[in-house]
Amino acid sequence: MTTAKDLFIIAMDPRPERSVGQGDLSLALAGAELIDLIDAGTVTVDEDRIVPGEPSPPQDRLLGEAAEQLTRGESPHERIEDWLWRRGRDLAAAYQAALEEDGELTRKRSGRLSFGSERVEPVDTPARRAAAERWEEREPVLAALASAVGVEGGRPKGAETAEEAESAEQAESAEDSNDFGEEPGLDDEAVTAVVTAVHDAVMELEAVRQRRTIENSAFANLWRGP
Repeated sequence: MTTAKDLFIIAMDPRPERSVGQGDLSLALAGAELIDLIDAGTVTVDEDRIVPGEPSPPQDRLLGEAAEQLTRGESPHERIEDWLWRRGRDLAAAYQAALEEDGELTRKRSGRLSFGSERVEPVDTPARRAAAERWEEREPVLAALASAVGVEGGRPKGAETAEEAESAEQAESAEDSNDFGEEPGLDDEAVTAVVTAVHDAVMELEAVRQRRTIENSAFANLWRGP
C-alpha cells in the first residue's frame, strides 16, 4: 500500500470528529503521492520545485499515473503547490474508486431499511491492518498529512491504558510546542517542503470556502431585504 492509500483508509474512520472534506483530502493525497515518488527516487525537490528524475513507473497504478503527470522539461520546474492543485483535482474520488475495485472498501447501508443511505467503509484486510498499524505508531509522514486534513490522534479514546494515556498527553504537549515540520522523522527537507505545502493549500482552500460562505450570505440578505 502507498502512503496515499493508507491516508485515505485512515480518513475513512467513521467517528464524527474525523469527518474530512473531499477537497482537503484530495490535496493531501497528492502530497502523499509526491512523498512516495521522492522516496522512490522518481523525483527530487529543489526548494519548492519538483525536479523529475529518470522515469521509473511505480507498481501502484495511481502512483504510476501521478508519475506520468509530472511536468518534465527545462527549469523552472513546477512548484509543489501547483502540483497539489493540479494533481489533486477529484483525487479523493479516484482513490475511493480504486480501493473499492481492489476490495479494500465496501458500501453499506447506514440504516436498517434496505433503502437507507449508503456509506463506504474499509474492509478488514491485511492492507487496512497495515495502515492502522502505521497510524497507531504515529508514523511521522502519515501523521503529518493526516493532521493537515484535521485527523488527529491514534487509538480511539478509552482504548489505551492509563500509562499510555499519560504518555500520549505528554507527547501531544510536546507536539503542540513544535512546528509540524519538526516532528521526529520529518527531518528530510524535501518531505518537509511537501507537508508544508499541503498545510498551506488546505488553509487556502478553507479560506476560499469561508469567503464563499460570506458572499453567499451577503447575497441572500440582499434579496431578503431589510
